[in-house]
Amino acid sequence: MIAKDISNSDSGRIDAVLLSLYLALVGIGWLMIYAVGYKQGYTEDFNEFMLKTVVGKQSIFIGISLLLILIIFSIDAKFWRVFAYPIYGVGLILLVLVLFFGKEINGAKAWFSFGVFGFQPAEVAKLGTCLVLSNFLSSPSTSLRDSQATLTILGLLGLPMCLIILQPDAGSMLVFLSFSIMMYREGMSGTPYLIAFSVLTVFIIALLFEQSPNEVVMYLMMVSSLIFAFNIADRQRIWLTATISLIITSAYLFFNNQQDIALFLMLICVLLYIVVHSRRGRFRMVIVTAGALLLSSIVVYSTSFAFKNVLKKHQQDRIDVWLRPDKVDPHGAAYNLNNSKLAIGSGGLQGKGYLEGTLTKLNFVPEQQTDFIFCTIGEEQGFVGVFAVIAIFVLFLIRIVQVAERQKLNFARLYGYGLAGIFFFHFFINIGMTMGLVPVIGIPLPFVSGGGSSLLGFTAMLAILLKLDSSRYTI
Repeated sequence: MIAKDISNSDSGRIDAVLLSLYLALVGIGWLMIYAVGYKQGYTEDFNEFMLKTVVGKQSIFIGISLLLILIIFSIDAKFWRVFAYPIYGVGLILLVLVLFFGKEINGAKAWFSFGVFGFQPAEVAKLGTCLVLSNFLSSPSTSLRDSQATLTILGLLGLPMCLIILQPDAGSMLVFLSFSIMMYREGMSGTPYLIAFSVLTVFIIALLFEQSPNEVVMYLMMVSSLIFAFNIADRQRIWLTATISLIITSAYLFFNNQQDIALFLMLICVLLYIVVHSRRGRFRMVIVTAGALLLSSIVVYSTSFAFKNVLKKHQQDRIDVWLRPDKVDPHGAAYNLNNSKLAIGSGGLQGKGYLEGTLTKLNFVPEQQTDFIFCTIGEEQGFVGVFAVIAIFVLFLIRIVQVAERQKLNFARLYGYGLAGIFFFHFFINIGMTMGLVPVIGIPLPFVSGGGSSLLGFTAMLAILLKLDSSRYTI
């Protein structure tokens, strides 16, 4: 009885550590948004300040967010599992409606506009998808080894992703990939992740060489030939010597304007090895190696074609800024990123001081209140401030995982991991894009970037986890 009383002693209590970290991030965000807008001066009229400035609107949404936490805590914890599918359905309906009635901002119809305020339905879709996946995966009859279950998961993820890409909003669409963390924690094999990582690597290489896809394919055939040669049991040295000689010859021909002959020689080499290994019964190695080569080649040629014929000019520029910054106009497409890195670097160790950021005040970095808010932290607070914010985020993510692990209900545990994936993806991508480590895809830094939709969405998701945690002994 005593043990039971002790184990239930924190039942009904909100996790103070997680809530404190949330409030710290929201407070830092408000201060940084205020600093960005401070350059324009603030009117003494309270109504104009609250309704016409970004920091004023953010203040309103912070108040609504705190009220939202109270509302969510007044709802029975079982509600979120029972109504997971209806919430998911509402998110899909909103994603359809925004395509017809949404307001176009920066080339994407991703927002509903209500006067001076806006609402992004993708936030509802993220919450609904996290709830519905947690519900589905927590069912005793669901197994990730079952092909039908895998197809269902792909369908649940694919529907909102397809609707979001129609807006088009690549950043919000990619966030849904973060649910792979939840599925990995649930026991999904590491093989799909290895394949996905390999395909992503080939994709990035293909983007680097998008002007010469034949060169990438030639390298892939060279690697495949060497793999085949290393797996020859007898006379391996002879096979290796012949293969290396052919590779050197092909490379010489390729870079002396005889690409067709070079590719033909490497193709013959690969086909020869396929025949040799097949005759020796090594079908698995042939299928894996040749299949990887075929898939990689398709990715390379498809990437090159899509880059030149499908992507719009501004999308091509974003990729060039990331992978080929020397080929991009520093005063055009690379302007945002260059000034973002300049602002972060100019802060030095301790920063220029709060409200003293010159680049911030002179509006050198567009979208600095939202996607590029991290620049303000770097310029005004320096390395110390950047390290502190990153440390708070890391502690925040660790605490979410700890809360998820102590859940008694599989639904709540899976939901916690889904949430950790969403926050980690936003955190990594947003900070990475301000420093040029990843492409600029326009997603906010949770709780710090300005924006009512993102703040309310993130707050709702976190509040649900806090509610599930506080009720873990009663649901």
